[in-house]
Amino acid sequence: MAGTNAKQKSVRNMVLSLGVTILAAGVVYLFIPHEESAPDLKRVDYRVELLTARRAASYPVAAPEGLAKEWKATSVRFQGDQGDAWHLGYHAPDGEYVQIEQSAQKPKVFIDEATQGAHETKATQEIDGKTWTRYTGGRYDALVLKADGSTTIVAGTGSFEQLAEMAGALKTK
Repeated sequence: MAGTNAKQKSVRNMVLSLGVTILAAGVVYLFIPHEESAPDLKRVDYRVELLTARRAASYPVAAPEGLAKEWKATSVRFQGDQGDAWHLGYHAPDGEYVQIEQSAQKPKVFIDEATQGAHETKATQEIDGKTWTRYTGGRYDALVLKADGSTTIVAGTGSFEQLAEMAGALKTK
């Protein structure tokens, strides 16, 4: 009979330990912040990189002008050693991502990398007197323009309307 009582105490102790552990996990969960909103992205100032790229690149480097303040530049880089590659990333007003990519690299390779494997469609779009080709893909959609010795790509998770808005705002100086 002594063995039965010991087994009952052992099971009871396990159940109590499990209850204390679950209670402690619940308390920890309550005190850890749970933010469901996206983190606030820092706006970058790309003026210096743009001036550098425009001086160094073998083509007219494009950057947007006149976009609403809600468009937030979040990333910028110019890689002169990699086909004069220009990148400018934006956080759109609705939270989508839109990027400008330009390069003097071979278009086929550059387009595949910049659009993350999007495929050319037969659809084109006229924006400010230039004919852009639409590309669609699993991750990004894109508008592509081949001109002036370079390939310009406006790509991202945004809609084609947002991509066209960005393409329409692009200016070279």
